[in-house]
Amino acid sequence: MLRSLYVDFNSYFAAVEQQAEPALRGKPVCVAPVVAETTCCIAASYEAKAFGVRTGTPIHEARKLCKGIRIVPARPAMYVEYHHKLVAAVESCSHVEAVYSIDEMHCELTGSERMRVNAEALAHKIKRTIYNTVGSELRCSIGIAPNLFLAKTASNMRKPDGLTVIELNDLPDCLYPLELRDINGVGRQMEKRLKQAGIHTLRELWAADKARLARAWGSIEGERMHAKLRGEWLLPAPSARASIGHSHVLAPEMRSDHAAHSVLHKLLQKTAMRLRSHELLAGAMQVKVKYLRYPPWNEKISFDPSADTLTLTNMLDLLWQKKPAVRDAPLAVGVTLTRLVEAAHHTPSLFDTSNARSTLNATVDKLNARFGKNAVYFGAAHDALQAAPMRVAFSHIPDLDTESDE
Repeated sequence: MLRSLYVDFNSYFAAVEQQAEPALRGKPVCVAPVVAETTCCIAASYEAKAFGVRTGTPIHEARKLCKGIRIVPARPAMYVEYHHKLVAAVESCSHVEAVYSIDEMHCELTGSERMRVNAEALAHKIKRTIYNTVGSELRCSIGIAPNLFLAKTASNMRKPDGLTVIELNDLPDCLYPLELRDINGVGRQMEKRLKQAGIHTLRELWAADKARLARAWGSIEGERMHAKLRGEWLLPAPSARASIGHSHVLAPEMRSDHAAHSVLHKLLQKTAMRLRSHELLAGAMQVKVKYLRYPPWNEKISFDPSADTLTLTNMLDLLWQKKPAVRDAPLAVGVTLTRLVEAAHHTPSLFDTSNARSTLNATVDKLNARFGKNAVYFGAAHDALQAAPMRVAFSHIPDLDTESDE
């Protein structure tokens, strides 16, 4: 029985750029965080992929691979706006059960939709609706299967603009041509662990019993993988947010220690606002600096859980003092808050004075939400006000009210 329909948009950021700028349609396009030869592509159009340009390809290499490639700076707010248009378009055809990233969403099939002919008709309707209401360049690959896991797997089998159906009687043969890394939940480290357990192919993964997979995964997720591969319908495993953070590739004019420090403060202030919007506290921070030629530097610090910007700023400065002097230009910076706890369930220390500033933080957040993110800020970020605009990670859809710089 078919129960899941998974929509995966192809080369999403590049496709949005081609939709917004007709002159880019049919042309090789690379989206970059900033237009600089030392940065990398964060998305490539299919016309660019035909020349070997991929996500992560350095800009200078992309120019060599594809003469005449158009390098465009990322416009995160526009990608978020198009995301909401696409969700609305799919929702007009079938209820969107869950959004898994800015370019992926899931619909649960019900009633007669579970029949193959009707499920395929629904998929074609979704494609037509997107074409007619959002734009011709926003193509998607759709997977239909008995469960979410197999539907997502199917959506990756035929790109771009594909439609793949996996039924129970197609298993397991339809999976055998895939590599282990083609399976959702098998990353580089998990692939290594599977191979250490003697599992090198999808055929061997399918043949492994529950106990063997549980040992390979080191958790019940191994047993869940056994069931998902066979099309069983499982409730999503409970999950909790583990971290909140921001990173930024520095523009050439910002590649100095002073500017990098200022950008980190701006990133931290944005992260603190997000933290409070989720009603969370953080108990640890990690700061990272990447260089052009030297190995990256990163450092961590733990502290009593807090969402107070001034407290977090002091932690950042303590970390920065530990950074060794490097005779190289910083290329990128990032700050991540971890050890997250719900504010409502946390009992503060008797010696914690940051709660006294909760009203100040709330006031700053309200002013920035109303007048723009640079309306009120801590002075350490002053030299980076025009740097580090909002970015979009595929797994995180920014809230324009709390993350946009507008």
